[in-house]
Order: sequence, then C-alpha cells, then structure tokens
Amino acid sequence: MLDRREMMKRAGVAALATGFGSSKLLALQSTTLPIGNGERPLVKYPQKRPLIGLTSRPPQLETPFSVFNEGPITANDAFFVRYHLAQVPLDIDPDKFTVEIKGKVDHPLKLSLKDLKKLPAVELVAVNQCSGNSRGFFDPRVAGGQLGNGAMGNARWRGVPLKAVLDKAGVQQGVKQVSFNGMDQPVTDKTPDFVKALDIDHARDGEVMLAYGMNGADLPVLNGFPLRLVVPGYYGTYWVKHLNEITLLDNVFDGFWMKSAYRIPANDCHCVEPGTAPKATVPINRFTVRSFMTNVTDGAKLKRGGTTLKGIAFDGGKGIKEVAVSIDGGKTWNAARLGKDLGKYSFREWQLPVKLAAGSHEFRVRATNNAGDTQPNEAKWNPAGYLRNVVETVRVTAA
Repeated sequence: MLDRREMMKRAGVAALATGFGSSKLLALQSTTLPIGNGERPLVKYPQKRPLIGLTSRPPQLETPFSVFNEGPITANDAFFVRYHLAQVPLDIDPDKFTVEIKGKVDHPLKLSLKDLKKLPAVELVAVNQCSGNSRGFFDPRVAGGQLGNGAMGNARWRGVPLKAVLDKAGVQQGVKQVSFNGMDQPVTDKTPDFVKALDIDHARDGEVMLAYGMNGADLPVLNGFPLRLVVPGYYGTYWVKHLNEITLLDNVFDGFWMKSAYRIPANDCHCVEPGTAPKATVPINRFTVRSFMTNVTDGAKLKRGGTTLKGIAFDGGKGIKEVAVSIDGGKTWNAARLGKDLGKYSFREWQLPVKLAAGSHEFRVRATNNAGDTQPNEAKWNPAGYLRNVVETVRVTAA
C-alpha cells in the first residue's frame, strides 16, 4: 500500500482543490435520479470512482445505487461523501497528526496515530447513512440536498474503542456529554464550526470507535483521513471526520449543529402533517428500518419466467430478523432468504427466487428487525426530510 504522503503527491492536492472548486471541471457525464430535478453530473475525485455530484463546495457525492448490488460491503472508492464546511483539510501529515482529549478529564492527552495503533484494535461492520438520505423523494418537497437513496454505505471499520481512550484520560465525576470536532473549517466566522456531541454513557458504550481504517486500508481523504468517529447505528452527522479534538463536558452541549440543526419531531413517529412544523424537536439519532431491491430498477423490462430478486436491509442496531417481498403490489408476501450476518449494524443481503407471468408487476420489499420494528406502507413526513423508510416499490414489465 502506498505511503499516505506519496499517495497524496501522486493523486495531486491540486486536483483535489480544483475538484472542490468546480464540479464542471470534473464532470464526466450525467445521470438522472428518480426525483424532481434529478439531473446530476457524475464526477471523479482522487481515490474515488465516478460518483453523483450534488455540490462541490463543500463536496457532497452520492453513491450510484447500482453499487449496492456489488455486495454487502461498499468499496472505499464508491463510498458517499458529505461535508458541511468548505475548508476541507488536504495537507494532513499523518506523522504529525494528533487527537486531543481535554475538558473534564484527570489527564489531558494528545495521542498520535502511532499511539492509537498501539492500543488493542477492534473491527466493526457498520452502515454510515446521511441523515438526508432519500430527501429528494419527500412530498411535499423540503429544503436541503435533494438526495436519492445513495447517501449511505457499509464498511468494515478498524480502530480503537472511544471508551479506551476516555478511560485513559480519566473521566471526572459529573461529565454529561462528550463533544467532537474535526479539522474541516468554515470559510467565514459567521458559519458555526461543525461540532457534535454524545451523552457520556453512549460515548463509553464500547462500540463508538475512533477509526483509522476502512475495509482494510487507510481512510480515504474524503471519508475522514486520518481519523474519524464511528457511531454505529446513528446517522452520519455524528461520524465526525478528520477528528482531532474530543472534549468532556459537565453540561449538555448547545452548539448549532446539536441545538438547532439535525433535529426531528419529538413524538413517536418523528413526523408531522405535511407543511406543518413540530411543536418540539429532539436531536436525530438512530436509523429507522430500511430495505431495498438492488438488482432490479424501476421501469425495468424483464423476461417472464424464473428470476431471483436481490437486495439489502439494515436498521439502527437491533439487527434484521426477516425480509418479505411482494411481486403483486403488496397483496401477498413471501419471506426472502437472508444472507450472511456481518453484524447487527451491517447491511444484510437477501434474495428470493420468483416466477413472473407476462405483464406488469409491482415489487415491494419490507424488512422487520429483531425488536419488531418494520417499514410503513406510506411515507412519513417531517420538515427536514429525515428518517425516510417507506416500503420501497419497483415497477417492472415481464415479457
């Protein structure tokens, strides 16, 4: 594997910077997503295959949905990219990098990558999903990036448990939350720095990870090199990239990205009537249950007779219990065969052999997790365009 600095030289920091400045310079061709205003450029960044470009400053890249039919693990070069701040760090020297642990601790620390890699390593397969994944399908439309279903990915993360690092620093009595900050920066002082927080018990649950590896390699630059937070089962807003500052607090963190942004209605469905505002909100947290068909696209023309439907399902950490598939618009359902279990935070593959008569068919897929949670038949709405997990429908014609 190439030395990181040599890789950066070959890839060209200038190419990365150019890419952040103008998607037109990198556009290869275009694709159309099945949403309003769905025309998107396919763009090429260093360390990435062509991905769907939503914005270039800051970079937001969506994974083409066909990638999810390649297997349960999303390749590093196909993994989606989401930034909030346009000043992306491109000149990180891994030999000089440190992460600082400070605040209400007995022993403030600065740990290098070498220090972290001396600690016992753990690996975990987990989905990272953008909070706004599938926002483009909301009806009525809502503000924000009009994403299709590709702002998600599943990877094998390698690093150290956050708990081990916090224990090394010595957590003081009265700590309520831990905040996390990365090296990306706002362009102006009017833009709030991107800082997230977790309750101390969650931060010390042994699963939250400081990850330096992804699918057997270093983290890609655009996915947080050299260190990122991994919060299994939680939306990607908490997965802070280029992580270099961890602060233990004796209060509830009230920064913009926790107090004002990334919030959902404070009710059981986390939804409101379309066009209305919630009376109260809470920070977004765990995934809802989702499932998709990956080897058949909407509008496809198939041969009549036998075929096998394939797809993926996942949730926020209970694990997938079953996946049911309908080929008649939901009138009847059949249980799909689940693939290998890579862990409760991972994509779970499924497949089902079916026989298709000539004519039109409406395929639907619905997952249920081990807690009995499933997908609604009708999409729920909230003004931020979060938590979409409706039963997906794919319409095809067999001949």
